[in-house]
Amino acid sequence: MESRGRVKRASDLRRRTSDATPADVVVVGAGVAGLAAAVALARDGALVTLLERRAFVGGRAYSYPHPALDETIDSQHVILGCCTNIVELIQQAEAEWSIRWYDELCFLEPSASGNPRRSWIKPGPLPAPLHQAIGFYRAPMLGLHDKVAIANGMARMLRGYPASDRESFAAWLKRTGQTDRAIRHFWEPIVTGALNDVVENCSAKYAGKIFHEAFLRSPQAGRLGIPTKPMSEFFEPVVKLALRLGVDVRMNSSVDAIARAPDGRWRVKTGDSELEASALVLATDLRQTERLMSSLAGASARPKADKPFTFDRFVIAPITTIHLWYDREVSDLDHAALLDTRIQWLFDKSRIRGWGASRGSYLELVVSASWPEVPMTREHILASALREIALFLPRVREARLLKSAVLKEARATFSVTPGLDDLRPPQTTPWPRLYVAADWTATDWPSTMEGAARGGRLAAGAVTGDPTQFLAPESPATGLMRFLSRNP
Repeated sequence: MESRGRVKRASDLRRRTSDATPADVVVVGAGVAGLAAAVALARDGALVTLLERRAFVGGRAYSYPHPALDETIDSQHVILGCCTNIVELIQQAEAEWSIRWYDELCFLEPSASGNPRRSWIKPGPLPAPLHQAIGFYRAPMLGLHDKVAIANGMARMLRGYPASDRESFAAWLKRTGQTDRAIRHFWEPIVTGALNDVVENCSAKYAGKIFHEAFLRSPQAGRLGIPTKPMSEFFEPVVKLALRLGVDVRMNSSVDAIARAPDGRWRVKTGDSELEASALVLATDLRQTERLMSSLAGASARPKADKPFTFDRFVIAPITTIHLWYDREVSDLDHAALLDTRIQWLFDKSRIRGWGASRGSYLELVVSASWPEVPMTREHILASALREIALFLPRVREARLLKSAVLKEARATFSVTPGLDDLRPPQTTPWPRLYVAADWTATDWPSTMEGAARGGRLAAGAVTGDPTQFLAPESPATGLMRFLSRNP
């Protein structure tokens, strides 16, 4: 982390200006939620210490240097235009340049003959919610009956997505008469890529939210934003913003235990040191949050909560990414959804990052909900991916594969299973001035960077006593959706 030296100077300034008074707030975890909480609180005038156990930021949206390949790799994360909180955080860091925006979405069908068929879905001249209609009408991946079924399903979402998360999306698809091809070539690829699980395991509420926001609300809400930097580098401008705001950022600071002092302040033990703060925000994953909370008191001594913290019923879903470097250009697409294959998404990172043709191609292939891949060997996964990608990008058959990597993220996201809302806790906890900031809290969003940014900002608001104080406005509806949507 290049800012480590600057972190020390920020700490020295804190000591000079506050006479060693403990920070107002300690935030544990420098993932998206922790960064969002720390920046929001610091902008509001709080003295904030941000602790991160690793040497890099980003949490589960991280990148790392591969020691054998001399490359920095990550699992590709994307942003939609409706993700207003993560977008605003990047704007506050003056790093809008690090997101490349796309209005169109390409679906590719495999072809053994070397001529894969393309379907383009992109905004046309009609007002929302009809702005994608022409693209759907022309898409060869769908037949007439499939398009009629999709139109019927979309019409049911005009007023908004389901308010309850009790129904599975698979049941919703059956209830609305979706065809097999419509499911395979539209609903399922989008849901699996966005929510990292199959339609049977996802609630209709959160699947519906994705389709309502991305395809109906407005052309701007459905834009696809792809970071042009590896993920930890992508968040470095946010770290620099935190430092400018006076946040004491401490990397390689693993928290061993937390405790409440007799005077009500919070003690945070990290290594050989101990911090005190009037408020503590845990921006940590489910496993670490459970560990830290369990150290506070036995179950019988815990304060009563309106909604108990129940971690064991969360389903954790994996993502596997295959990274391929070729000696020449093999694609004219920056990204594409792949149909009828195990790989759901293709990102040509060399094109997204603006490489010259002489540098060759760097592809990332994403397998979401990759439980079958977790026990597989790297060689098995790679061999399967190479066979499949040749059906979509025929030029790889003539190219030379220079190097490759397989990255398995066994705990990438949580699944938005039906009924999960009852288990997602608020940002407040039974303990006074102890808060949780994470995508798995009650954010009304699935497990995404936007969900994490919302979790961090909601926790920061809970610290100040105004839960929604720091939330960005929702993406506005345009066209006819201004009159049709429940939330214009």
